[in-house]
Parts: sequence; C-alpha cells; structure tokens
Amino acid sequence: MTRSLIPHRSLTWLTILGILLLPAVIGGILVAALQSPTERLDSMTAAIVNLDEPVEIDGQVTPLGRQLASGLVGGSDDLDSNLTWVISNEEDAADGLADGTYQAVITIPEDFSAAATSAGQAISNGGGTAEQATIRVTTPDDGLVADNLITSQIANVAASSMGTMLSEATTDNILVGFTTIGDQIGEAADGADQLATGARDAATGAAAIPDGATQLASGASQLGSGATTLAAGLDTLTTKTREAAAGASTIGQGLTAGAQQLQAQGLIPSDLSGNAASVATGVRELANQCDPLLSGADHCNTLTRLALQAEGTSAGLTQVNTQGTSTLATQLSQAGAGASQLASGLTQLANEGLAQSATGARTLATGAEQLSTGATDLATGATELTTGLDSLATGTGDLAGGLRTAAESLPSFSDAESTSLASVIADPVAAEGAGDTIFGPTAIPLLTAVVLWFGALASFLVLRPHTARTLTSRRTSAGLALRAFAPAAAIGAGQGVLVSLIVQIVAGYDAATWWAFAGMAVLAGVAFAAVNQALVAVFGGVGRWVSALVGVLAIATGLVSTVPGWLAAIGAALPTASAFSALISANGAAAAALVVWAVLALVATTLAVTLRRTTSVKAALATV
Repeated sequence: MTRSLIPHRSLTWLTILGILLLPAVIGGILVAALQSPTERLDSMTAAIVNLDEPVEIDGQVTPLGRQLASGLVGGSDDLDSNLTWVISNEEDAADGLADGTYQAVITIPEDFSAAATSAGQAISNGGGTAEQATIRVTTPDDGLVADNLITSQIANVAASSMGTMLSEATTDNILVGFTTIGDQIGEAADGADQLATGARDAATGAAAIPDGATQLASGASQLGSGATTLAAGLDTLTTKTREAAAGASTIGQGLTAGAQQLQAQGLIPSDLSGNAASVATGVRELANQCDPLLSGADHCNTLTRLALQAEGTSAGLTQVNTQGTSTLATQLSQAGAGASQLASGLTQLANEGLAQSATGARTLATGAEQLSTGATDLATGATELTTGLDSLATGTGDLAGGLRTAAESLPSFSDAESTSLASVIADPVAAEGAGDTIFGPTAIPLLTAVVLWFGALASFLVLRPHTARTLTSRRTSAGLALRAFAPAAAIGAGQGVLVSLIVQIVAGYDAATWWAFAGMAVLAGVAFAAVNQALVAVFGGVGRWVSALVGVLAIATGLVSTVPGWLAAIGAALPTASAFSALISANGAAAAALVVWAVLALVATTLAVTLRRTTSVKAALATV
C-alpha cells in the first residue's frame, strides 16, 4: 500500500463552478457599488442650517444665504442628480447628524451676506474692509469614506458659483462706471472749451477798454484845463457865456446818460460772468466727485486746483463788474453833474455875473480832474482784467485738454461687452475633461485585475500545483506542470469571460472596446493562474500568503498616486500591473508582458516539479 506525497483533495463540479463565479460575483458587486456614484447622490440626505441675516444694499434686501441654500437644493443643470436636502435648524441638524438621518450638515453663518457683499461695498464707498464669506460643512465621525468628499465638493461648487456671481456683478458695475466717468469727463471738457472761447472773447473786448479810458482821461483833463482857462478869462468870455452854458449842459446830459447806461449794463457782459460762474460750479462738482482710487490722486488734485482757479476768476469778474461799474458810473455821474453845474454857472454868469460863473468853472475843473483820475483807474483795471481773462482762457484750455486726455484714457464698454468681460474676469480659468466619478475611468480595470488575481488564488486553494504522482510518473516535468496548469488556465479564462460580461452590464462598453477588454481579461486570467501555480509549487502554503499580499499591493498602488515611491516601484513590478495596463488600453506590449509572466511561471513550476521528483531512499520506502 502506498500514500501520496501530496494530500488528496476531492474536486467537484460545484467547486469548479464556485471558483468560476467568485471573481464575477466580487467584481460585479464592487463595480456596481463604485461605478458613477454621483448618479445616486439622492440616496444621501444633508441638512442646510441658514443663520444668515440679509443685508440692504441701495435700498434692496439681499439675502445671499437664502440664495445659496436655494442653489444647493436646486442643484446643477450639468448633473443628473443631487443630494436630498432638508432645510433645518441647529438642534434638528445636530440630532440628525448624530442618529444617522443626515450624512452632512451645511451651516450658513449669520454674517454670510454681509461678508459676501463687503468687497463690492468697499469699492462702491471708496474704502472699507473686505471679508471672505464662509460656510461650514459638518459630517459625522462614523460617516462613510467618500461621503465627506461628496458633500464638501458640492458645497464648494455652490459657494464658488455664488462667489463667481458676486464677482461678475461687482466687475460689471466697475466697467460700466468707467464708461460713465469717461462720458462725464468728456462733457466737462466740452464745457471747458466753451469757457476758454468765452474768456478769449472777453479778453479781446477788455483789451479795448484801456484805450477808451485813456482817451476819456485825456478829455477830462482837457476839460479841467479849459474850465480853469474859462475861470481866468471870464472877463473876456462874457459874450460866449451862454454858448458855453449850452455846451456844458449838453456835456452834462451826455455824461449822465452814459452813467445811467453803464450802471444798467455794467462793464462785464452778463454771459461772460454767468459762464465763468457755471464753469466754476461744474469744475468744483467734478473735484468733489473725483474718486482717488478710480481716477488717481494726481487727477483729483488737478481738478481741485482748477476748481479754485475757476472760482477765483468768477469772483474776480464779479468784483470788477461791481466795483468798476459803480466807480465809473459814479464818476460819469459826477462829471455830468459838474457839466450841469457849469451850465448853471455860465447861465448865472451870463445872468448874474462873471464871479459866480468863475466859481462854477472851477467846480467843473475839479470834476473833470476827478473824471480823469477815474478814467485812468479804469484803464489800469481793464488792463488787469485783460490779463486775468487771458489767464482764464489759458487755464480753461489746459483744463479742457487734460479732461479730454483723461476721457480718452478711460476704457469704454457697451452693456454686452461689460457683461461678457465681467464673466471672464470673475471666472478666468475653467477645467475640461475632469470626470464626475470618485474613482475615475481606471476603477473597472483595477477591480477586474484584482478579482481575477484572487480568482486565480482561489483556484489553487482547491487545485494542486502538480499531480500527486509527480515522483512516480513517467511524464516529463514540463508535461506534469502543464497538466496541472490546464484546468486552472481553463478556469482563469472562464473567470475572465464572466467578469467581462458583468463589467459590460454595468459599464456598457461599445462592441470593439468590450472585445478588447474581454480578450485582455481572459489572457490575464490564464497568466494569473500560471503565476499562482508557480507560487504554490515553489513555496507551498507560503506561496498562497504571498499571492494574497500581491493582491493587496495591487489595490494599494492602483487607487492613488500618492503612495510611497518604494511601494509604487514594487507594485509596478507585479504581474497585476501588466494586467492593469492591458485592461485600460489593450496593446501588444501589455499582452506580451502577460505572456512573459505566464511562461516564466510555467518554467518555475516545471523546475519545482523537477526538484520534487528527486527523493531519498528513506522517503521512497516510506511510501510502501
């Protein structure tokens, strides 16, 4: 009687069926659970606690917390589903988070609206402190692994969308403000041009006043000399007294009429003084409205300096008009009165005597001297007025040029351009090509490779790596290795087909993609069978432990790229890495790598079988 060196294990069709179905069942469960989890977000319930106090901007209530809550509940048009949201309070949210009713709680604080609008208010008011609005995401300590990631991502997207909306509105207002300011500065430049033209015309008119006033002063001086001569020669001018009286009366009437007309009309035209006052008012308003943050401190200082110059010029014109008119009208009136007195004196001289006429003549001389002095003062004032009007014309011309340059320097946008530009400025960068699944498109290839590996391991939990008659068999070592490999290879191929069918049901690949995927899965199942056969054949039970470790390493190094470098290097050297690459994209290099692994594994199994065909006499006799 003999006994085998390897314990005998019964192998039934039920066992084979279980090994075949194990990877398919495990893979189906994992793929169904992890594929496109964002399509089933409505199975998660989250609470929204809105503590926000709305703010009032330009007389309009702005409840941004309510808008954010509405955006979370409404979801996005780009997603097929959203979480199940419940509007709650702090106590209910805490209780629901504790008993598992809610998987997350989004809390909107009291100052959310105030903080979210603080930047726009600071820009509008020309100062202030801008604050960043925040929301708080709370998840239970015993929550599932990806729940926190999902709720935080949705809350971040909602907050980002709200921030983009506010940034667009603020930027749009700024761009429209540029256009409005440019238009207003352009209108101010037009007004300054008109003021400069009026000032030059006034200066031209005022330049003619000194000559006339000088002539008037000369005439008044001659009148005084004549009156003096008249007084000295009254004795010889008796016969001409009445003619002189008539002439003096005429002069008096003309001077009086001139004084009245001057008093009524004034020295300075009303249009000129009115335009100067309007310009001073307009420039002062521009200076008061100028915002150093938007237009620059130098520009605002220039407007303030021009406003002071325009106000001074306007006040100067008013003072010259008031005092000059009053003085000249008084002097003309006095001259008229003197002439009238002269006429009266001449009449009295003719009627009553030359002595009284001499007195009247001296009075006329005095008035004429005053008239000469007043006319000389008028000439001096008119010269200063001309200089001032020239300065006003030059200053307002420079002002008009500066305003025109400022208006042309400011950008101008239409409503459509402002809206489009604000949208891009508020959200200048977008990402394309990012998937909406947690595990990405490589999850299925990774899961397939892992379950096929553990399926191969399961095969050699019940199958022998070589026949029990290895020592006594007449077959070659290679033949014995291939004979033990054949059923495991068939099972591995069947596992690859079944897993591919399950993947197709869940993922819905097109025909070409699925055939390539299924082919690589079958090849991987066969190669994994060979590798697991070699591990058990060479190391025995330890080989199964090594195989399980390889499966764990495949999962650890395939989920995320942040694993340590040495661990990633080990993972890349495993047969599961070649299968992973082949299942992602079927290619000749990956298929060749799997074939190489299978061949090397069969060679190792053959060597192990060869070693087991050598034994001692004692061991051989023990079998008898």
